[in-house]
Parts: sequence; C-alpha cells; structure tokens
Amino acid sequence: MVLEGNDRDVIAACQRGDREAFRALFEAYQDKVYSIALRYSGDRAVALDIAQEIFLKLLSNIGEFRGNAGFETWLYRVVVNCCLDHRRRARRIGLFLENLLHGFAAPGQSVSQDALHNMMRVEMQEQVQRGVASLSPEQRIAVALRYTEGLSYERIAEILDCSKGTVASRLNRAHKLLERRLSHLRERHEK
Repeated sequence: MVLEGNDRDVIAACQRGDREAFRALFEAYQDKVYSIALRYSGDRAVALDIAQEIFLKLLSNIGEFRGNAGFETWLYRVVVNCCLDHRRRARRIGLFLENLLHGFAAPGQSVSQDALHNMMRVEMQEQVQRGVASLSPEQRIAVALRYTEGLSYERIAEILDCSKGTVASRLNRAHKLLERRLSHLRERHEK
C-alpha cells in the first residue's frame, strides 16, 4: 500500500509528532522496506533488524524531509543507506535476487516436477544468491532496486544520488560478472 494524495499531510503530521500519522506511514511502507532489506540481506532476521533500524531512523529524522524529492525517493535513500551501513558494520554479504534463477531454468520445464528437480533448483538458487552476494554493495543495491522493485534507471539514479549512466554502468558490470560466475549453470541446463 502506498499513501494516497494526502502524503504531504501525513508527513507533516509525522513531523509534528503525530503517532497515528507515523503508524499510517509505517503501514504504507513496511512491506516495501522489508522486501528491499530482505533482498539485500537474504536473511529474514537480518531484514527485520534492518527494517526496524530504518523505521527508527525515519521516526527520528522525518523532520529532515523537506519535500525537494518525493517522499518515496527519500525513503529509498534511507533504506539504501541502512542496507549499506549494515553491510559495512557486519561485513555480512546479503543473499537475494531469486528472480535471477528464472533466467537459468530450462525452457518449458516445470519448477517442481520431482524431488530431484527441487534439489537441483535449490542448489542453483544458492549458487545464484552466492553470485549476487559476491557483487560490490553498489552493484547489489542497484540490482535489488532494478529487479526486486522494478525501478527505472532514472529513479535508481535519484535514489542513489548518482547519474543514470552510473546506474547503467553498475548494472552492466553486475550482469557481466553474474554471467561469468554463473555460466556453468546455463551449460548444465543445456546438457
């Protein structure tokens, strides 16, 4: 759920300390925040910790929102910074992007035909997640925003405070690295 046309009213109420307004903001964005944190970290417990940290920061920093960018863009920046901060502090590389797995599935093959196929799918998924986890934090967050959230290059550039070309470059490098690191999966499926 995303807040309707009364975003500014709700945000202004949050800035005045209105708990019900913050509850509405939390309810509107909790799934999106958790989803990005989960895709970045690959761990539900870690994602919950990150999401909690994000909403605590949001609660204490909502007064800094000036409306120069859209609220959702500002929130994405908070999410991105918390994810990157968490990684720097914990030095834990996140596992995410299950969607990449579908690019390696054999054409026309059902995902759950039998137990052997399920075991192979789990193994492949883990290898894809390890491949994504081996990307730099900047590449991982760009991949998560593009493929998990479906954001445009322009929107990602705004969130990451960089140029559209930088986003394209990060994604291009991530694609090439993943293709190299995961090419054995494609070859195995083609046999």
